[in-house]
Amino acid sequence: MGSRELLEQGGVDRLRSDQTPPFYLAHAEEVSVFEQCHAHKLAVMLKGPTGCGKTRFVEYMAWRLRRPLITVSCHDDLSASDLIGRFLVEHDRTVWKDGPLTRAVRSGAICYLDEIVEARQDTVVVLHPLSDHRRLLPIDKTGEEIKAAEGFQLVVSYNPGYQRMLKDLKPSTRQRFVALDLGFPDEAAEARIIAHETGIDMGMARGLVSLGRRIRALENSGLAEVPGTRLLVAVGRLAVSGIPIHLACEVALVSPLSDDESLVAAMRDLVRLSFA
Repeated sequence: MGSRELLEQGGVDRLRSDQTPPFYLAHAEEVSVFEQCHAHKLAVMLKGPTGCGKTRFVEYMAWRLRRPLITVSCHDDLSASDLIGRFLVEHDRTVWKDGPLTRAVRSGAICYLDEIVEARQDTVVVLHPLSDHRRLLPIDKTGEEIKAAEGFQLVVSYNPGYQRMLKDLKPSTRQRFVALDLGFPDEAAEARIIAHETGIDMGMARGLVSLGRRIRALENSGLAEVPGTRLLVAVGRLAVSGIPIHLACEVALVSPLSDDESLVAAMRDLVRLSFA
């Protein structure tokens, strides 16, 4: 997404309490901890593997707290201006456009920065005055200093297992957040999630969970990232639509995870064992 599109999109998902809530099964006490963080104006950091439900958790909490939600997917080229805003030329004049972070600060929304360590360090620094007692967003280009509206909350996420060898947050940033560790659900809960999200029967859902656990054990054999619940849901959706389960596993699970011939062969063997 380009800078102009990021600035000009609405970006606010207004999850009202009368809407059907996003489906989320709690792992432990993360719901109550998040609620107390919101009540005490504390920023939250979600840590966990890809596809374990971090984004769904934030969507559920926004619904539960009756707050608008603004989500930004971070990347290497994400600049501070992309988050805060910039002057844009419209017709014959120059106008200021708030970025998604500024919109969240002004409106009292939850601002969710997904995969925060993908953003540049100079971009992450702009979060510091928002993530401590000041709750301020200085905008140098306009001279404004915006006090966060009631209800504003900053939430970030990242995958420590994958990213700790590549990038990490500075201690000065990490210590501004309450950290919640989210892992994969237990087997029974993960089967319930897959069955709910796909419509497949529980027997097939349990088979996919079992397969997922076996493939996750290949992490020590060189698999860069293990399959999250999200990938298993993709397999289930293909299977319930009529795609043979072995093909569904191949295109939605095995192929996305690796191009290494030995790992691909090992995963294909596990698929055959799981769905003989």
